[in-house]
Amino acid sequence: MKRIFIAALAAAAISLSAAAVLVSAGPAAAASLVRVTNFGANPSNLNMYIYVPDRVAARPALLVAMHYCGGSASAVANGYFKDYETAADQYGYVIVFPEATRSGNCFDVYSSQALRRGGGSDPVGIISMVDYAKSRYNVDPSRVYASGVSSGAMMTNVMLADYPDVFAAGSAFMGVPAGCFATTGGSTWNSQCANGQVSKTAQQWGDLARSMDPGYTGARPRMQLWHGTVDATLNYNNFGEELKQWTNVSGVSQTAVQTDAPKSGWTRTRYGNNSLTPPVEGISVAGVGHSLPQTGMIAYAISFLGLNTGGGGGPTTPPPTGEPTTPPPAGGSCTASITPGTVWGDRYNTSVTVTGSTTWTVVVGITAPQRVSTTWSGTFSWSGGGNTMTVKPNGSGNTFGFTTMTNGNSGARPRITSCTAG
Repeated sequence: MKRIFIAALAAAAISLSAAAVLVSAGPAAAASLVRVTNFGANPSNLNMYIYVPDRVAARPALLVAMHYCGGSASAVANGYFKDYETAADQYGYVIVFPEATRSGNCFDVYSSQALRRGGGSDPVGIISMVDYAKSRYNVDPSRVYASGVSSGAMMTNVMLADYPDVFAAGSAFMGVPAGCFATTGGSTWNSQCANGQVSKTAQQWGDLARSMDPGYTGARPRMQLWHGTVDATLNYNNFGEELKQWTNVSGVSQTAVQTDAPKSGWTRTRYGNNSLTPPVEGISVAGVGHSLPQTGMIAYAISFLGLNTGGGGGPTTPPPTGEPTTPPPAGGSCTASITPGTVWGDRYNTSVTVTGSTTWTVVVGITAPQRVSTTWSGTFSWSGGGNTMTVKPNGSGNTFGFTTMTNGNSGARPRITSCTAG
């Protein structure tokens, strides 16, 4: 792998670590990253690390979280993906952190062995880690997910193509389409792909992904894709090529059914449907290079994957998530989405974004004995003994927020009851 690539990713890692924002700001959990050996077939000598929260759900989800080139399991666990660990403490899921050990610490997303199911190299070792975790933690096999940054994002694309029956969904930060980085002659670097010079039709990209597991005919994983518009390491053109690939793989139109801006500078597009767990979702971040130094991204990935619920699944029957939506009411379209919040001791801080209308009424349910203690950016009223909160805009935009006191019930979360436009 080119030295400039490794240097760029190392710089990005520093930026990402500095930008990481915790989902929870509560006391540190006793759980820690633990190395596992003898976990199964491992042809490329990967290291396996696992994060198991102190309180594991009875039927937990499993996340495979993959580091950037030049990185390590501990670097990404304590940096860019720290929010995944913090959320695991809250929701009880298990995280596997594969670690590449070859020179440059990049994952193999280029060899013919890696680009086919059961062919060898890193994907086989990663699947062994998945099987290990499944066998020991009663993992729900329908709730296995992958997420990665840069080299790990490229591997997220590859793993979902190699093993579409294993993964329910993926979230890839700054990657390239599955198969794009393929090389010959033992090279580990594909300049054309990195520079955004590889362009295919959606059908061609879809066929390439399907060829990596040619015997598979079942449901395909959902995919969430992230990229900065001025990425000079893995060119932004790769974002569009990824969207082509995964819309084709999922059998949905390349025309977005919804476009919005969850945060300033972000453009989010959804394909196939406008639910919170669509078959394909893309988020581009304006003016950002190969570092995505924005806050809150992992919270959106957690919601898209379904790590904050008992749900999860494929593109045809998306489950509810922690960013709930309501069907459009008669006479107008209105959607209210809860952003996964932060826990500060006995307080839970979160926000709600409304799309589809600038005039709206949102009803939020609060589970007793929890009570709302602080509100902002909306006009609020209460009923039902304080357990039903009605919010209308106050001229400050389509996002409002509030803090609840848990009052001994730390597990319950606020929920959207309705969103009415007009």
